[in-house]
Amino acid sequence: MKYEMLMLLKSDMEDEAREAEIKKYADIVSNMGGTVEGIEKLGVKKTAYPIQYKTDAFFFLMTFTADGAVVKELDRVAGISSDVLRRMITKKEEK
Repeated sequence: MKYEMLMLLKSDMEDEAREAEIKKYADIVSNMGGTVEGIEKLGVKKTAYPIQYKTDAFFFLMTFTADGAVVKELDRVAGISSDVLRRMITKKEEK
């Protein structure tokens, strides 16, 4: 299945820490037999409402192909990371 994961990271992270965080999720996909098709760094943007008292976040979108176990693991790891403000994983429609 093809998926997209949109993630909001804390905007005040150092560049190296942010890159390491993004790489961590790409590595989870590839280590579990999936393939990362693309990572789009959308940059720091204002959020619609404050999240954990923050009004902006670093947005990034990762497109990948994997099975359900990978999605569960990504969601679990993102849920326990203190740098992740929000995450959303959706199935991408095949055209």
